[in-house]
Amino acid sequence: MKAARSSVVSKKGTPWGTIIAVVAIVALAASVVTYYMIASAPKRDQKTREEAAAAFAPSQQDPDPSKRIPGVVTATYSAGAHVRATERVAYDKTPPYGGPHDDSWASCNGVVYPNAVRTEKLVHGLEHGAVWIAYNPQQVSGAALDLLKVRVEGKPYSMMSPYPGLDKPISLQSWGHQLKLDNADDPRIDQFIAALRSNPNGVYPELGASCDSSIAPEDEPPFDPAPPGPDAKPMDYKGTAGTSPDAPQQSQIPPSAPASK
Repeated sequence: MKAARSSVVSKKGTPWGTIIAVVAIVALAASVVTYYMIASAPKRDQKTREEAAAAFAPSQQDPDPSKRIPGVVTATYSAGAHVRATERVAYDKTPPYGGPHDDSWASCNGVVYPNAVRTEKLVHGLEHGAVWIAYNPQQVSGAALDLLKVRVEGKPYSMMSPYPGLDKPISLQSWGHQLKLDNADDPRIDQFIAALRSNPNGVYPELGASCDSSIAPEDEPPFDPAPPGPDAKPMDYKGTAGTSPDAPQQSQIPPSAPASK
């Protein structure tokens, strides 16, 4: 009997199949966790940046916190002057952050445009409360470009596009506000966005206007690098007859409401 039991034990052997399966499952789980941690790092880092910039969220007591951000410049522009898609505007700033613009707007609902877009369409998005991140494609690429994208992708009232010939690597625009920067990791980027994106305190003309567009982002008309000609419309232009007027504001946000996230 003793010999028989010994024989059975010796025949049973080590369960290598089970061990290999367990090791494979553990390795797979570890690789999944590692991949998730790496893939989610940009969003987790961005959440940290947004939390740090929360002190610049607008309020009734502090309606335009961008005034506390070093480097922000401002100008006052009249709204609602529209031009045809075949017309140019002789903007007074580069990139512009206000003035006459197309009667239709470029999508500004978290779109990262891979190519430069017609300026007059982007300016209309600013009138709706969007923040536009422009960058010089010859100076910003790789990790720096990814760092800008994470501020925009999927974010309402946000858009981003290359801007050939930009005099700084990065330029942020909202209606009547601009901030030019050298580095994509500058915390003032998140402060500017927190302060001005869909700010409900009257810092942009069309409170409650939509950022959705009927045109797909890839079908937007391209940026024209040529200087505006002598027939370009001046900054005090009142609008071209026959262009579509601005739609009525869709909603009114009380002044005490926080900015959209």
